[in-house]
Formats: sequence, structure tokens, C-alpha cells
Amino acid sequence: MESLPRETLVDALESRLREDILTGRHPAGGYLPPERTLADGYGVTRTTLKHAFGRLMQAGLLETRHGVGTRVRDYLRLGGADLLPMLVRHSPDWLGEVFEVRRSIGALIAERAAGRASERQRTELAALLAAVGEAADADAVQLADVEVHRALARATGNRVYVLLTNTLFNAYLPVRAALRAPFTDAGVARGRLEPVVAAVRSGDEAGARRAAEQYLTVTERIMLEGLA
Repeated sequence: MESLPRETLVDALESRLREDILTGRHPAGGYLPPERTLADGYGVTRTTLKHAFGRLMQAGLLETRHGVGTRVRDYLRLGGADLLPMLVRHSPDWLGEVFEVRRSIGALIAERAAGRASERQRTELAALLAAVGEAADADAVQLADVEVHRALARATGNRVYVLLTNTLFNAYLPVRAALRAPFTDAGVARGRLEPVVAAVRSGDEAGARRAAEQYLTVTERIMLEGLA
């Protein structure tokens, strides 16, 4: 099998640069040292450095100004939610903030879905809920649960809710193996989620909000206890 030392080195450098940016060694808003100086400091070639720069630019952490240099973006001021997966992997502190938004947005989505869902969407929610109870293992249960929440967002008729839901799941799905505790028993997981789906299917907006708040609070607590 052909080895890929260059890619391996680029991966390592990207990770090191990202860590140095997020920990403040290269502060937001400041320019990085000249490429030659930086490459020598990290013990890599300028070609390797440019590859790593390209990835970090795509991630939204760096920007290059022709003739001026490469600057660390102020990602907290200028960045978008697409940075969340990377930030959650970098620091678990971000996960608590993701969960806070998950609670508030999830409850609102359930309320809106109860008032707006079509008959076809109500039927789809029932089928997706059943799939949670029939899933084979914790990972499958967790992913089936995710699909219920995506369907709730679609049922609001508001595409921004759909994108926000996708963003929140994208933030913590990369670390989902550590968050499986609420999903180890398929029947119990289905039972927790059932009141949300039932309220949405019956058109009970206030009930859907309460049920979602309860569900999201309980599952968050279980997840965080599992991490602890």
C-alpha cells in the first residue's frame, strides 16, 4: 500500500496550527509570522505550510491578504455556525453551549411543528419514532432519534429551522460515541421521545413545547453525566 507522508504531515501541521490559534498562541486579528519563519519554526516546508493554510482558510480560521500576509480571523466576531464541529472537538466547554441552544431551539421547533405539520408529516413522524424503538444498537438508536428531530424541523415549514437543526447535530455528532447514554435502550429512548411526537401529531402546540423541553433537558443531563 502506498504511504502518504505528505498528507500525514499536513494533517499534523493543520492540527498544530489549529490548536495554536484556538488557544491564543496566534491571537485573533493578528498576522502570522512570515511563511519561511513559520515553516522553519514548525520544521516543515513552505509547501506543507501552504497546504495546511488552505485547510484552515476553508475552515474559517485564517485569511490571506495578497502582499500583506496571513491573518488569524476573529472567528467569534466573524465566524459562522459551521465552525462548531471543530470547536466542540477542540474543547468540551463548547458542548454545554450547544446543548443550551439545543434546548431553546428544539422546544420552539416542536411548538411550531405542532401548529404547522401536514398530515403526511405527522405520518412520517410516527414512522420515524417507531424506527427509534426498532433500532439495533445505541448508535443506530441515536441516529434514528436525530432523524425524528430533523423531521420536526421540516414540519415547521421554515427552512432556517432545518438548517439550525443540521448545524446543532453537525456540532456534536462527530463526538456522538461519548453521548450514547440516553440511547442504550431502544424502547426507553422511544418512550422518552413519544410525548413530543404525540403532541405534535395532535396539534397541541403548548404541549409539544413542554414535552420537547422535558425531553431535551433529560437527555442532556444523561449525556453530560455520561461524559463526567
